[in-house]
Amino acid sequence: MSHTFKFWLLTLLALLLWLAPDQGLAQRRKSTPKAKAGTPKDFFRIKAPKIRYVRPDTTVLIETEELPDDNSEAAKSVFQPAKPLSIVSEDTSTLNLGEQSIVEMSEEVLIDSSWIKVAGYYSIWDTRSVNPYRMDGRRLRDTLTLHLTDPPRERYARMPMAETPLTSDFGFRGYRWHYGVDIDLETGDSVKAAFDGVVRVANWDGGGYGYYLVIRHYNGLETLYGHLSKQLVKPGTFVKAGQLIAKGGSTGRSTGSHLHYEVRYEGNPIDPEQVYDFPEHQLRGENLQITAALFNYAGQAARLKAAARARAAAQHKPTAARRVVSHRIRSGDTLSEIADKYGVSQAQIRRLNGITGKTTLRPGRTLRIK
Repeated sequence: MSHTFKFWLLTLLALLLWLAPDQGLAQRRKSTPKAKAGTPKDFFRIKAPKIRYVRPDTTVLIETEELPDDNSEAAKSVFQPAKPLSIVSEDTSTLNLGEQSIVEMSEEVLIDSSWIKVAGYYSIWDTRSVNPYRMDGRRLRDTLTLHLTDPPRERYARMPMAETPLTSDFGFRGYRWHYGVDIDLETGDSVKAAFDGVVRVANWDGGGYGYYLVIRHYNGLETLYGHLSKQLVKPGTFVKAGQLIAKGGSTGRSTGSHLHYEVRYEGNPIDPEQVYDFPEHQLRGENLQITAALFNYAGQAARLKAAARARAAAQHKPTAARRVVSHRIRSGDTLSEIADKYGVSQAQIRRLNGITGKTTLRPGRTLRIK
């Protein structure tokens, strides 16, 4: 009788232990609060990337004397694959025309009421060079589709001029490649931003563009506006499509008033007539496909340029230029500090400017450095 009692007692205990976890789980399930019905979720509303920039140092003045195209910013704006990769531009010990920096970019989405970082990466933000990216477009492997406009975010496109009669096309011209189109205008005519974006460069190029602007756009392109008579925006300025950014002119290497207009992708020029129907004064389409084929002209441009240089050398044309670097004196400047800044001797500065060690440096005066 005692064995039978023990058997049933053990059986009952095992049954109770087996049922206990399910009962506990059921209790926990009952205690879990339900999500409130009707709560809206605003997924993937994009927040504009954060960009830090540095404005140019205006104490350094660059003047040019008989500067040929090969030494101009316009000529240096196309990437040469043989050139070694450089995070900063050359000769930064003697020239400071602005700032090139690797800036941290972040992209965030709004989920409920919180901004969540979904991508972090680094990008070049440069306020002096037309092409700091060092990317050869001919090596692209995939097709990238750029959406030139984005109506839901109220980002549209506008033509850079009220009228767009072309006077020169994209292609080889004379002894060099012309990386944009020329649009006829009268000095003082309004020049407007083509798309929404941020002004990256507002600079002077005496041997090429003259006064020019470069704008980085949300759609992935950059546009350049050259030979301006007046710049109305500064680096870091946000602009909308159609906003007045400059007045047209004939500065730099120019024989008459016109707008030199370029379209670039990561520094690589694109024929603007692939993007615009200028006679119809409109975009060719809302989207633009970026492929290596867009940049196949680069090989032809290099061959034609080499041939032109060879012909110039045979005719004993000058192949070098002199660049004059000057410094505008600020209050508190000393001759030794100025010499150290540019990596030259005090004796050289005194000789170039006809001064002595006892000469008082007056603020506002310009000293020739080289």
